[in-house]
Formats: sequence, C-alpha cells, structure tokens
Amino acid sequence: MTDLRVTLCGVPLPGPLVLASGIWGSSATTLVRAARAGAGAVTSKSCSLEPRAGHPNPTVLPWECGLINAVGLTNPGADEERRELEAARAGLRPLGAALVASVFGADVASFVGAVVALAPAQPDLLELNVSCPNVQAEHGRPFAYDPAATAAVTRAVREVWRGPLLVKLSPNTPDLVAVGAAAMEAGADGLTAVNTLGPGMLIDLAARRPVLSNLVGGVSGPALNPIAVRCVYDLWGALHVPIVGTGGVSSGRDALALVMAGATAVGVGSALERDGEAAFGRIMGEMRVLMEQLGADTLAELQGVAHHG
Repeated sequence: MTDLRVTLCGVPLPGPLVLASGIWGSSATTLVRAARAGAGAVTSKSCSLEPRAGHPNPTVLPWECGLINAVGLTNPGADEERRELEAARAGLRPLGAALVASVFGADVASFVGAVVALAPAQPDLLELNVSCPNVQAEHGRPFAYDPAATAAVTRAVREVWRGPLLVKLSPNTPDLVAVGAAAMEAGADGLTAVNTLGPGMLIDLAARRPVLSNLVGGVSGPALNPIAVRCVYDLWGALHVPIVGTGGVSSGRDALALVMAGATAVGVGSALERDGEAAFGRIMGEMRVLMEQLGADTLAELQGVAHHG
C-alpha cells in the first residue's frame, strides 16, 4: 500500500498536494473544501497589510496551454484575512491538513506588518510571496529577482515569525539558486518553486488590443510545468532543502516529476480551474498507480532520484 504522507519543514501532512496560493484561497470555506478533497495543506491567497482592490476585469483567462492572469493581488487586508484564517484553521484541524498563510508587501516594512497582523491566527506555515510578476509596474522589480532583496525580506520577517517559513521564488530570475540560497541563509525553512512565469500577453485579434485589462499577466498551467521541474531540480541539487514544487501540475505524472526533481510536496493551482476540487483526488490516484508501477511505497523513495539516474 503506497503511503503519500510527507513532512514539510517539520509539519506532517496527510498527503503531498498543497493548494497553491491564488485560485481558491480567498475564503475559509474554499480552503477547507480543498482539504476535504484531498489537499494535505492549503495556502491562502496572498495578503497585504492594507486592503488591495487589484486589477479590473478581465483578469483570468484560459489559453491553449494554461491560464494567464493579472488579478493584481486582490485581498481584504490583514485584519479581515486574519479572521478568515482563524475560521479556516478551526475547519482544517479535524481533517489533519495544514494551513499556510501567504503574505506580500511593497517593501520590507509592509511584509513585516502583514505577518505581525496575521500571526495571531496561528497558521502552520508562512509563505512569503516575493515573486508576483503582474504588479511590477506598481511595486517595481520583484524581490525574488535579487538575492539581497529576498534576504532582506526573509531576515526581517524571521525576526517576528518563529514558525516554519517558506519563500516563494520566481522562474524569471537568472539567479534562482542564488536567490534560494539567500532566502535560506536569511532564515527560511524551505522554498516554494515557482510562481507564474512572465508576464505574458494575449491579444484579441478582433478588438486589436491586449485581452487583459492590465495588458500583461502571469502565465501558468501545463506550459509552466517543465520550467517548474527544472527550477526544483536546480534548487534541490544545489541546496537540498524542503521545496514545494509548484507550476502546471495537472496529473500524477507531473507531480511525481517534481518529486523526482527534489520536491517534498507539490502545489496544485490552475488544474482547479478545469477540474475543480476533483483535481486533488484524481492526481493522488494517478500518483498511487504510478508509484506501484515504479515499486515505490513512499514518496521519500522517489524524492530527488532524477539527480542520480
């Protein structure tokens, strides 16, 4: 019998799939719903200290190989988010699933302020979103493009947060391993790899203009998966740290490829746009079948094996 339990940064998870921040994490109800469907951990939508309206519609659109989105980090602010996290934590407790709170900010001080405001909700893990690609015009160059900037945020947050800490990286930086190493040296316990790629653009031929109101947006879905696998492979090969491999996971094969590249757990996001909550059960079922075919009883037997093949 295959055992899909994993331990992420010291936190035991009943399964390896993690609801990625963004698509379903805006309320306690959807977070608990994802856990009931099979997610071993659920990540809230990224939250800032102050409320943020985000970008006007259209903000999320499917294309042939996935999704493109420019939601713009819409969120109700840390005070309201704390109440949602508290409700989610109560609902997750009997399911054994972990709660991951995602935060972002325009500068180091706003990251710290958001963390301080959310800490009373007692999430199991904290994820620092230093890598969103579709608010660059407002917030400047993402922190995740630069090792020193990523380290500064991580170090400041570590001073006010003692629990397990993940830093979410960008596939866009040419210095991915250096950024990951800087985050770990500054106090992170693990990494989430990766955020959306881009930004990219879709053009409406009839309207003769870009489709998204923001013009550009982050690219996710199946097209991102090979890039995510390479990012996880590079990070784990160099650093050997806990990694939540995220990006275009739509099948058990995709998930196990990330595990073999070095991931401890696997984030699922855009697959929910197509399959809803059924994505979790389907992906885990496919993972079990593939593991049986490979003769593996646990994911630990497969983690990082691509480095030794």
